Amino acid sequence: MVEWSLDRCSWELGSLSGSVELALSVSVCRTGKPRTACCPLEHQVHYFSKCRDKINQTPLRKADICHRTAVQSTAADMDEKSPLLNRRPTSSESQISNSKLFLAVFAAVLGNFSFGYSLVYPSPVLPKLKSPDADPRLRMNTEQAAWFGSIYTLGAAAGGLGAMLLNDMIGRKLSIMMSAVPSTIGYMLLGGAVDLWMLQVGRFLTGVAGGMTAASIPVYISEISHKAVRGALGSCPQITAVFGALALYALGLVVPWRWLAVAGEVPAVVMVVLLTFMPCSPRRLLSLGREQEAEKALRWLRGKHYDTHIELSAIQHSISTQSKVTLSQLATPVYYRPIIISVVMRFLQQMTGITPILVYLEPIFSQSKVSLEPRYEAAIVGAVRLFSVAVAACLMDRAGRKALLYMSSLLMFLSSLTLTMISHTTPCPPGPAPPNLTASLDYSPNNYTGNILYASHQTSADLIPLISTVVFIFGYAMGWGPITWLLMSEVLPLVARGVASGLCVTVSWLTAFMLTHAFSHLVDSYGLYVPYLCFTVVCVFCLLFTAVFIPETRNRSLEEIENYFRTGRTFTINRSHSTAQSS
Repeated sequence: MVEWSLDRCSWELGSLSGSVELALSVSVCRTGKPRTACCPLEHQVHYFSKCRDKINQTPLRKADICHRTAVQSTAADMDEKSPLLNRRPTSSESQISNSKLFLAVFAAVLGNFSFGYSLVYPSPVLPKLKSPDADPRLRMNTEQAAWFGSIYTLGAAAGGLGAMLLNDMIGRKLSIMMSAVPSTIGYMLLGGAVDLWMLQVGRFLTGVAGGMTAASIPVYISEISHKAVRGALGSCPQITAVFGALALYALGLVVPWRWLAVAGEVPAVVMVVLLTFMPCSPRRLLSLGREQEAEKALRWLRGKHYDTHIELSAIQHSISTQSKVTLSQLATPVYYRPIIISVVMRFLQQMTGITPILVYLEPIFSQSKVSLEPRYEAAIVGAVRLFSVAVAACLMDRAGRKALLYMSSLLMFLSSLTLTMISHTTPCPPGPAPPNLTASLDYSPNNYTGNILYASHQTSADLIPLISTVVFIFGYAMGWGPITWLLMSEVLPLVARGVASGLCVTVSWLTAFMLTHAFSHLVDSYGLYVPYLCFTVVCVFCLLFTAVFIPETRNRSLEEIENYFRTGRTFTINRSHSTAQSS
């Protein structure tokens, strides 16, 4: 007979000789659950046979046998009403409390808030430092302004690569906390600058901090979250980064540029204070062999009534089955195709011009001759960007990745094409002057109707750059902004994710540096026409790349996505071979 029930085993052990403790241990395993409820069937049979053989070694008193038989019969009666191998934890064991998890995520994403704040810091600052009224020691020319705007991305590339090493050396939580050191020093240099080198070094250090947080915080959040809220919490880093940029635009309306740097230190300091009381990643602790600390951290995150053993076992199994990828494996399509797609997507994401547009937003509006003040227009763009990120988070799993990427590419193409046309200031070739059809119209102050028509025409024309920029930001934040990060986590193989993510981050930030540095020189030499024309062409490539190379991963498991890259044509997994083996 193959199947063993708890009462049958207890009766047979009770009829043999042995110790009371051994007989009682048959009913309970190390996890505190009935062994028949948590162990595989073949392990039960082996365990009961081993106990039956071992129990013959020592005699047992009659009173002990009676006491043991009574306890075992009670346990058997309790388990008769539930299936032998499918007993589930009670509601008190499986109940999850998310309050402390949300607190830990909030403490971590303050680093992303600081990242978004520091990225767009030059937008309200550069107009003041390039004006004739600026301090002569800090006044910038075109080359110095280009370095001030672009050196941040070099620091972010260095910080991202450093965070990859620190994540494995000291853990995710400490890596996030360490980012506050370069951030605080950088803002101190910016706020108290008396020379240009202090501005440049401060900007570089805040970039290092931004790169560290951008590389560490998403990993920390994904490892402390459970699957029911991982998707929603995974969008928090980008949302808080956008909110940080909006906060800078809003503060720039009323706060001097030095005090903007002082205000930037506050989120980093608060982040360090809060993270001091937050737990480390349970996955990190288990990888170091610290099981008790991992169990304590997980119970703190999930609540005191949560049964941590199942989740800890799954994490331990995931860690034990991981292996390092070899160079020969990288030559197979299942590895190199998703890596190439991720790298190209990050390259195209930056080539759309999003970083220089955000960094130089107020100077761009100053040259566009918009009727509103540039600082107000920057605040409007920041609010629209935050709204569009929220919309994208709601539509991500409903409309699909490719549909949003199509819409994003199309909106960015139309808006950049409009900006190219209205910023085209190339003079007409010499020739006979065309007739002035408006010469007969009287726009003098005495002609009230003419003044009204002229003013309305000018106001409508002046709003076109603002509307086009808002549409561009809206399109980017709906598709190519968040989906690029999401697809990286979905398509990259787990065993190669560390190296591949580092490659993507490096390519992204180096591209952003080259583009941001060249943007100022192109604008000074050719106006906004040439950069916008380049962005328009890149949007066409984004549209084509989406159609040809990017798979739709909505409602697809990781195994199906991996099978797509292995076969190159289908998500469907052929299970005939595995079925034949099982039969």
